[in-house]
Amino acid sequence: MWAALILLWICVCLVLVQLRTRRPNKFPPGPRPLPFFGNLLEFSVLNPLNDLQRMSDKYGKIFSVFIGSRPAVFLHGVEAIKEALVTKGVDFAGRPQGLMVNDITQGRGVILVDYGSSWRDHRRFALMTLRNFGLGKQSMEERIYGELSYVIAELDQSVGKSMSPQTMFHNAASNIICTVLFGARYEYNDEALKIFIKLYTENAKITNGPWAMVYDTFPMVRSWPLPFQRAFENAAIAQKMSMDLINHHKKTRIPGQPRDFIDCYLDEMDKRGEDGSTFVEPQLMMYILDLHFAGTDTTSNTLLTAFLYLSTHPDIQEKCYQEIEEVLEDKDQACFEDRHRMPYTQAVVHESQRIANTVPLSVFHCTTKDTELLGYHIPKGTLIVPNLGSAMREEGQWKFPHEFNPSNFLNEQGEFEKPEAFMPFSVGPRVCLGEGLARMELFLIMVTLLRRFKFAWPEDAGDPDFTPVFGVTLTPKPYSMTVTLRRTE
Repeated sequence: MWAALILLWICVCLVLVQLRTRRPNKFPPGPRPLPFFGNLLEFSVLNPLNDLQRMSDKYGKIFSVFIGSRPAVFLHGVEAIKEALVTKGVDFAGRPQGLMVNDITQGRGVILVDYGSSWRDHRRFALMTLRNFGLGKQSMEERIYGELSYVIAELDQSVGKSMSPQTMFHNAASNIICTVLFGARYEYNDEALKIFIKLYTENAKITNGPWAMVYDTFPMVRSWPLPFQRAFENAAIAQKMSMDLINHHKKTRIPGQPRDFIDCYLDEMDKRGEDGSTFVEPQLMMYILDLHFAGTDTTSNTLLTAFLYLSTHPDIQEKCYQEIEEVLEDKDQACFEDRHRMPYTQAVVHESQRIANTVPLSVFHCTTKDTELLGYHIPKGTLIVPNLGSAMREEGQWKFPHEFNPSNFLNEQGEFEKPEAFMPFSVGPRVCLGEGLARMELFLIMVTLLRRFKFAWPEDAGDPDFTPVFGVTLTPKPYSMTVTLRRTE
């Protein structure tokens, strides 16, 4: 009797689970999900990108998988991504809630906040503040060159030797955004800088790794002492460091005379008051962590990829150097506007971004209402994953989609040309708000370093491994390069 009831109960549960994991009418196709697991077992725990390509080959440019009982729609290729994020940008501008990354950020910040008036206010504020602190102006170039002097000093000490650039590029990218957010930079041996970068690097891997899949698929295990708890511990440390910076600013600021982003936000809080305003300290705490992480991890990993490929492609590096010398002549340093006179170098910078594919799956979106996409019905609240990497290596969109070749960005006349499939910062309403700063950093850093130094793959290092490590951001495996001085002035 009891055995029969238990068996009946199990059968009912399985039927209910199966019903929950059925695809709605006119929903994108995909593999059959398993009860409880969904399609979790279809993916490699180390890097699911090849699995996504396999699914796209089988089911098309728009397909669906289940994360537990929750359906997710993947967008593959330029047409699907642009139709969703640009043509129907508002319909797809939401952010999914209830995932591990949402719980870590507590629904605050700017990157993962859902689409609405609070997000619009904070994005508008960030863009305005970044402009006021020099984005796109000479003053931002000065900030970048100020940090570059420390990078050059470190490379000068490595001339004639082999060195690993990983920590150096993370430190430099972090400090550039720090000068905007906090009004100060850290010495490269400063413990606070080391801790910030360690926390960001670890969480970038955890939140897009196998344990995050477990967290998102099985809500019942979220309180268990499993490895994903490390991400929450890291976040708590970073949040305390962020609040310490805010409290220091509150004690030292002069209202109306902002020194940096934090001061500007505190001024905005004073102006808006406390009556229903979304400009509050907990939001500021996560906001600066969002901007600091985004401004550190993406730029540094792109630079690491660029110099990995440049050190193994000496012909491309030499052609860059010749163009830089020809354009700059007797100028001490480049300015951002010089990029228009350096088509080949511009192409190399952009090709480095394309091949780096730093944020391969973008930041997840969700639909803000019931909508249609290329013949499919997508209900409100559906998790949307744009595979940006698929567009940046799509056959037919690039001359050389699977190799590092600046010709992907040059027309027949040798002029710089940017294909529409180039979307490292995403596209549409949720396009990365730090795009302008990142583009300036990449150009000025690469031009300055290639003009002064020559980088080569060490003779005793064996064959280079170009396979990246998967996470929220892709990062090259640790490597070393030899440094030779080209010019001393």
